[in-house]
Amino acid sequence: MRVFVTGASGHLGSAVVPALLSAGHDVVGLARSETSAAAIEKLGAEVRRGDLSDLDVLRNEAATSDGVIHLAFRHDLMINGDMAGAAETDLAALGALADGLDGSGKPLVGTSGTAMLALGGIVGRPGIESDTFPSGYRIDAENLVAGFASRGVRSSIVRLAPTVHSSLDHYGFITAIIAAARQNGYAAYVGDGANRWPAVHTLDAAELYRLALEKAPAGARLHAAADEGVSFRQIATAIGRNLDIPVRSISPDEADNFFGFLGSFAQMDNPTSSAITRELLGWVPARPGLIADLDEGHYFRA
Repeated sequence: MRVFVTGASGHLGSAVVPALLSAGHDVVGLARSETSAAAIEKLGAEVRRGDLSDLDVLRNEAATSDGVIHLAFRHDLMINGDMAGAAETDLAALGALADGLDGSGKPLVGTSGTAMLALGGIVGRPGIESDTFPSGYRIDAENLVAGFASRGVRSSIVRLAPTVHSSLDHYGFITAIIAAARQNGYAAYVGDGANRWPAVHTLDAAELYRLALEKAPAGARLHAAADEGVSFRQIATAIGRNLDIPVRSISPDEADNFFGFLGSFAQMDNPTSSAITRELLGWVPARPGLIADLDEGHYFRA
């Protein structure tokens, strides 16, 4: 396939592109800067200049491709508080990509997150692939992609665990939590720290995107979660161990001050099953889990 990939130079894209190339696909990556273009070329892919606001570029590239993987998101807007702007940009980009694929039966793989399951009210059990919600932040985009199936697009959604970890991860949630621990001189968890985060290694997530592109049925929702749920206290303990600093419990009122924009996420309980995904696509995560990956030390060398 000739595959158009947005976010091709990012953390996940830098693993998805090689996974596609290794499987014999040709890849065109969207690059909004010279730095991004150079990174995509280094991976061995073709470059198309533009960003998520260039709707004609997105539409045309989708139309001339055999499939699309949409990884890009305006995380800069989200982190700076403009969550609505980030979501609106994403919805417009998805619409343009779908316009290019309309009626073709070609695949479009979109991206969501397992966190929406917890935010949507799933409590007391692991979230599963069939859990859906009528609307919400990032949920609107997920529902939009699933709906593209009615337009003759083999659309699917990969819900990423909040922790996508590996030596390729330089700006994700784990790096932010480690930075907070360095700054404060101790690693922290909220309350008893029993709340759980699912996790997935970057390379295992990349394989799931490839499988989704190649064979996910239209409208499928897939879970990129290898660890079903790692307690936040375990995460904090591993960080404290590797930084050789104390580990402490903090109150919910202290979370925003300690974790910054991750204050509410640090309290989220989000156990997530990927059993349906594994059976449907034959996905077998094979890389180290989150705690083992933390103990490899690469997160702490900088």
